[in-house]
Amino acid sequence: MAPKPRAAPPSLWLAANPSKRWAEVFFLAYSPFWIIWALCVLVPFQLYEYLDEWGYLLVGLAAALPCFLLPPLLPNKADAGKPWHERFWVKANVWIAIFSFIGNYYWTHYFFNLLGAAYTMPSFKLNQVPITMYLMTQAYFCFYHALSNVLLRRVETHLAGSPLAVRKLARALAVFLLSYATAYMETLTISHFPYYTFVDRSKMYSVGSLFYAIYFFVSFPMFIRIDEEPGGKKWTLAQVALDALAAGMLVTILLDTWRITFGGIVDDPKSQAGLTWAA
Repeated sequence: MAPKPRAAPPSLWLAANPSKRWAEVFFLAYSPFWIIWALCVLVPFQLYEYLDEWGYLLVGLAAALPCFLLPPLLPNKADAGKPWHERFWVKANVWIAIFSFIGNYYWTHYFFNLLGAAYTMPSFKLNQVPITMYLMTQAYFCFYHALSNVLLRRVETHLAGSPLAVRKLARALAVFLLSYATAYMETLTISHFPYYTFVDRSKMYSVGSLFYAIYFFVSFPMFIRIDEEPGGKKWTLAQVALDALAAGMLVTILLDTWRITFGGIVDDPKSQAGLTWAA
């Protein structure tokens, strides 16, 4: 009697849930296409100089829409026969869409007032924030959170046999380092785009990146929880939406705690942004 084939060992990097694993691979595989277009073509060749409000809107749509439109068009055995609302790529997009909308609509004003940031390109705006940024953030954050899932999972599997205190400390350190690196690298990579400006760019790289990293201090460990437990009960879309709203509220509390504790990193950002905080 032939021996039964051994089951493949679980991945140290990718999710045990096949639907979640497929979605993570998709976001990681798709993201280089729009990143290369934006950072290696659009910015270096200054093609943005030819864009008006509609041009910037199309750039944002070109980055964000494939996150929603490509998955149902690609071969995906992991989601075969599943209702659309049970597929992880849908849950991921919903969570990111809610979190990134809160970030753009509300938290961008912290950037205006505390960090001295301003958007000066022609654009359609919602709450004084270019709509293009809402769209680009969807693409950016899908990439960031798929990557953070993979890296944080690797830390967890590497330390699986360690004491609980060691695992918690290592996880916290990994979240901090990954969050700050993500915030710093985003600020650095868009430094050659002249229509996203800062009063003091050097402070933005150092202190401002720490402020921005607060987003990810919360979102990275919360996002990875979705459908993560092998054999566990899968999250509903309602649970996903509530979790994203909870993450948004927690980040808001932390950002406002920074505001009332440390204040801004520049002397007079209001003249740059044209906004004021309520007394």
